[in-house]
Amino acid sequence: MAGGYDDRDGKIWMDGELIDWRAANVHILTHALHYASSVFEGERAYNGVIFKGREHSERLRTSAQLLDFEIPWTVDEIDAAKQQVLQANGLTDAYVRAVAWRGVGEDMGVASRKNPVRMAVAAWEWGAYYGDAKMKGAKLDIARWKRPSPETAPSQAKAAGLYMICTMSKHEAEAKGCSDAMMFDYRGYVAEATGANIFFVKDGEVHTPKPDCFLNGLTRQTVIGMLQERQVKVVERHIEPSELESFEQCWLTGTAAEVTPVGKIGDYNFEVGALAKDMVTSYEALVRA
Repeated sequence: MAGGYDDRDGKIWMDGELIDWRAANVHILTHALHYASSVFEGERAYNGVIFKGREHSERLRTSAQLLDFEIPWTVDEIDAAKQQVLQANGLTDAYVRAVAWRGVGEDMGVASRKNPVRMAVAAWEWGAYYGDAKMKGAKLDIARWKRPSPETAPSQAKAAGLYMICTMSKHEAEAKGCSDAMMFDYRGYVAEATGANIFFVKDGEVHTPKPDCFLNGLTRQTVIGMLQERQVKVVERHIEPSELESFEQCWLTGTAAEVTPVGKIGDYNFEVGALAKDMVTSYEALVRA
């Protein structure tokens, strides 16, 4: 599939029916466009099966509730819509994007209770998120933007508005020749990358930031389970920036990122070591099992 994302062949599920890709449009006064009243999920299908698809559908509905709106489709209906999209486009290995938002209606201000909630599902082929980083390790910048306090934003929602600072941070990183950026949280602790959770290795133990102000990713939870099955100690805690120089290995996790080793964060270097490589290959085996 080539060309801009608005100009492609295929089908998109929108508000209960499959429509032509190019017809999947919204009005310029859609509430979500002006006020970020939108939630989404990024998922991957392997051999025709969406990995943790139901968990993603459940989280989509939870995210909407955290933003004070209700998606008018059940988890079962959302799951069915995703399968319809894969089948309609003849895809077995694909990235799946489900999105729900407050549409256009009688309200056009901050309030939007009179506006309908809409939903769409699209899917397309998408390779490795960080290119060849799985072999040599991704290079990360350190972002100047911080993840906000949960008192200022619903940090456990996968909400569009929370990604604004991620976009800016990733653009700055790419301008410096990096693949992504690592972000601190509002207290100054290590948080995550712009769209992926982060893990570190030291003395045979794995350390990962406590997800108390950012999304506890489904891939993150999966990898923690994989490590525990291997009897590897996993410590979820607040990590100080000064600790970065003492860590030996590092990797990122996320639906798009899958498991991607990190070779460099700012001035800090990491080995693409045995445990990181094991997580890459074992995760790939798991999702295709």
